[in-house]
Amino acid sequence: MLYCATMYLGRIGFLRPPTIVWLIVLAVAIVGCPSKTIRYPAEHERLLRIDQAVESLRSAYQRKDRSEFHALLLPMDQLDELKRQVEMDFIAFSAIFLEFKIERVTLEKDDINVLIHWQGTWKRDATDMGVRQRGLARLQWVGTHSILLRGVQGDVPFGMKTKQLLAEPPASQTLPR
Repeated sequence: MLYCATMYLGRIGFLRPPTIVWLIVLAVAIVGCPSKTIRYPAEHERLLRIDQAVESLRSAYQRKDRSEFHALLLPMDQLDELKRQVEMDFIAFSAIFLEFKIERVTLEKDDINVLIHWQGTWKRDATDMGVRQRGLARLQWVGTHSILLRGVQGDVPFGMKTKQLLAEPPASQTLPR
């Protein structure tokens, strides 16, 4: 029926095909695009807080802000090694550029696991080309209103100075030329 009406109106010169296309698109947009409502607002807010915590951790590390970085960590002995390695990075590198991309978030009551892909560049000084690395890590968080880091696993971006030391052969093992 729509085809017949279009053909009739087209023959009498009332509507041109582009006008009909625009009218159909407009009708579909008005009818087919209702506003989206958030189905689970509490979980949505929690996910936004998790995203903000991950971004705050990345930003504090990149800006070498010790107090903000430590404020995001749960006070546990397990994180002392992480704090030590981050401190070594802050001393060793003059500039840190780091990107996080969240792959997956799993929630189990207060426990939160965030899988991130990361890539970054660590520079000793302004003339240094820098060390480029990337990896996949799991950040373990806890909390509902206040989100704090309780552990890290995998290839984490923190501790790049230690990774460099482990990757470089000791000077005594290099052969003279």
